[in-house]
Amino acid sequence: MALRHTANDRRGDPFDITSAAVALVDGHGTIRFWSAKAQTLLGYPAAEVLGRPATAVLAAEDSPASALAGARRVRDGWEGLITLRHRTGRRVRLAARGCPLRAEQGSGWLVVACDVVSSREWELDQAVMRGLLEESPIGIGVLDTELRFQWVNRVLAAMEGLPHGNGVDGTAASLRPGEVPPAVDWQARQVLMWGQVSPALEHVTPPPGLSRRNAQGHLRLRSSFPLRDLGGKTLGVCHTAVEVTAQDRARERLALVNEAAQRIGTTLDLDRTVQELAEVLVPRLADFVAIDLFHGVLGAKDLAPGPVAHGTLRRAAHLSVRKDLPEALVPVGEAPGYSAKSPQRRCLTTGRPIRDPVLDTTTWWLTGDERRLDKLVQLGVHTHLVVPLRARGATMGVVTLLRWENPDAFDEDDLLLVEELVALAAVCVDNARRFVREHNAALALQTSLLPPDLPDHCAVEVAYRYLPTDAEAGVGGDWFDVIPLSGARVALVVGDVVGHGIHAAASMGRLRAAVQTLADLDLPPDELLAHVDDLVLRQADEAEAASDNPMVIGATCVYAVYDPISRKLNVARAGHPTPAIAHLSEPVELPDIPAGPPLGLGGLPFESAEIELEEGSVVALYTDGLIEASDRDVDVGFERLCFALAHPDRPLEEICDTMVRILLPDHPRDDVAFLIARTRALTPDRVASWEVPADPRAVHEAREKTACQLAEWGLQDLGFSTELIVSELVTNAITHAAGPLGLRLVHERSLICEVSDTSNTSPHLRRAQSTDEGGRGLFLVAQVSQRWGTRYTARGKTIWAEQPLPGCGPR
Repeated sequence: MALRHTANDRRGDPFDITSAAVALVDGHGTIRFWSAKAQTLLGYPAAEVLGRPATAVLAAEDSPASALAGARRVRDGWEGLITLRHRTGRRVRLAARGCPLRAEQGSGWLVVACDVVSSREWELDQAVMRGLLEESPIGIGVLDTELRFQWVNRVLAAMEGLPHGNGVDGTAASLRPGEVPPAVDWQARQVLMWGQVSPALEHVTPPPGLSRRNAQGHLRLRSSFPLRDLGGKTLGVCHTAVEVTAQDRARERLALVNEAAQRIGTTLDLDRTVQELAEVLVPRLADFVAIDLFHGVLGAKDLAPGPVAHGTLRRAAHLSVRKDLPEALVPVGEAPGYSAKSPQRRCLTTGRPIRDPVLDTTTWWLTGDERRLDKLVQLGVHTHLVVPLRARGATMGVVTLLRWENPDAFDEDDLLLVEELVALAAVCVDNARRFVREHNAALALQTSLLPPDLPDHCAVEVAYRYLPTDAEAGVGGDWFDVIPLSGARVALVVGDVVGHGIHAAASMGRLRAAVQTLADLDLPPDELLAHVDDLVLRQADEAEAASDNPMVIGATCVYAVYDPISRKLNVARAGHPTPAIAHLSEPVELPDIPAGPPLGLGGLPFESAEIELEEGSVVALYTDGLIEASDRDVDVGFERLCFALAHPDRPLEEICDTMVRILLPDHPRDDVAFLIARTRALTPDRVASWEVPADPRAVHEAREKTACQLAEWGLQDLGFSTELIVSELVTNAITHAAGPLGLRLVHERSLICEVSDTSNTSPHLRRAQSTDEGGRGLFLVAQVSQRWGTRYTARGKTIWAEQPLPGCGPR
């Protein structure tokens, strides 16, 4: 208990004159000084003892000679136990020290005393301290705040190879300041900086030339702590080190397993994981290691459970104590070519490790494999260990270990340790394989959901890039699309779903399908994004209801509609970067499009902006991964984007390559998708439009104008079907809608017929009964046209129908 409280009580020397009982006795044995502590211990006030002989306070039966009989000489004085008489008459046993005084005024004795318990506690404390510093196997050193050694004991000096010499009392070793090993210096700095440091386990390699069995190295446990005075001021650092000898194999194995757990599986990269296993095994356990995996593991495919009798192996990694790898018969990536009777094949078949403690030219499984036999004999390989690489019930490969520089054969302890390390690595390999498989599945899903090829359109010429990120980050939810619309218009779309992996890819597919469906309704960009926003909200509600740990579901999107007749681009965006427009005669523009909230927030409106473009302008839509692809400011990304688009007259594929080269690093951290489109314009001679009076007699006039225009375009073959379409659509508009009415014919890659009115009522296709007088108009229009539909505008609606041109198939 006394030792436990020593540090907390800050107990000092009980013979300190500031706290001990002090008495001064002159040469005649008369008491000349009596301290307050002496009064406390014996009860005599100073007035009663000063001037009296010292024998007055001794026990009655003791003489001065007998009182000091048990004392021992200490330098010029003495120390020991004496028995004194208390003022009350009882006997008091005290520990005392006496020191002779010699002065001109006369000689005498200075006596210092304390109670026996305090003295014995102090002696025990000093014995523990001397034993800890001198006799224990713990290396101890003291550094000042300048990180210079002030004192080391012999053990630490021997550990670190430091010079030392005996101190005055033989209990300490001195050291020249400044000679501090790196490991000690690092820990001491951490203590001075943070006030504490965690113990560190260090492996000390054996000196060269020793047998590994006899010199396996040492495990050295280091620890440091601050030294403070009574006021809390830091005086320095105490460093301790304890060395664990190599004979403690269990502790060494535990340390190696602990090290392997930290070093293996640092990434989800399969190649790196097997290389980390090899680095742990060589040279600590083997002189050479080869790791062979089945082709299905390297291809991230499903594996059959249990041992494997057949299968194609590929060398995944190998490592040697010699840099030139003389032991490797096959390079990484090639088949090792193990025979059926080889330990590797037998190990895979049985699922059990195989240990050959001695190899020579008579080893039975080497017969017939002259190439391997010659290599093993040439190197002097004497021991061979093969362990299956298995995790979660599946066999993924085999690990082969060889020794020739290490003279000791693999024993049972080595086998158990290697099995544990390989099992640890197998889980990491399987995790990497599963991650690659999931990444490939997500990439395949996303690729299948993206357009395989963009349609050729009269309104724009397009090019694109989709660059998935690396396997560590996972596939994202970026997508793009080009959607033909009615009236020769086209929609350009780029979006980005929050998150990575299969869920992000699936959400992307749902959003892309929703955008295509809503685009077929010819909704304005801002209204379309509002509907998509509602869809994302529903997806989030479904995910929350279906999972205890729902994922965040959200997306950003930019949707633009270009009309080649008016040459106007109508754009709306939902939390997405603004498009970039490269004009032919002006600098690249980043138009101020209202940003809008990201999809999935709900309750906030979207706005659109209309931009007039000259023919040949280049419009770039992209995801944020393009401008945030490296550790640079976003403004720098926009500047580089403008530079890449600075020459819009170049081929679009060349512009795409320039954007990738200038804006993207070798390994982008996020998926990147971008779509660039060069605008085209329909010349006025390809468009004909007329106002139609709301009079049934105007139907005949509309047919005649249509026939004349078709003749002018050389499309007389479409005369009958077009006049039928015009007749039915104009008749419906006159009958069911309100004026003014408009008729427009557009000659592009198909013939488009449009009839506009101011009504918001949408016509519906129905099958008329034989007794009905009407209801067959839209049915006839649907029969003779390739497709038809309704487009709503700010002033009403437009009903349109498209017909393929003669000699052209359907689009």
